[in-house]
Amino acid sequence: MTTVRYFAAAEEAAGVASETRSETTLDALRDALVADHAGLGAILPRCAVLVDGARHDDDLPLTGSETIDILPPFAGG
Repeated sequence: MTTVRYFAAAEEAAGVASETRSETTLDALRDALVADHAGLGAILPRCAVLVDGARHDDDLPLTGSETIDILPPFAGG
C-alpha cells in the first residue's frame, strides 16, 4: 500500500497525519483524496505532491511501495 503523509494545513484539511492508499496512478490518488477528504479540495491544487521525495506527472503509475508527501505552500523568507 502507498503511504500518504500530510503536513501543516494539508493535515488539518485531511483530518489525519498519514494513511495508506491503493490507487494505481498519482492522478487517481489525487481524485480519491479529494473524494475522501472534502477539505483537501481547496488546498490540494496548491500543494506540492512528492513521490519518494520528487515531483512527478499525474500519470505516474503507483506500485504501492511509494511514500507520498502532501506539502502545502509555506510562507516565510
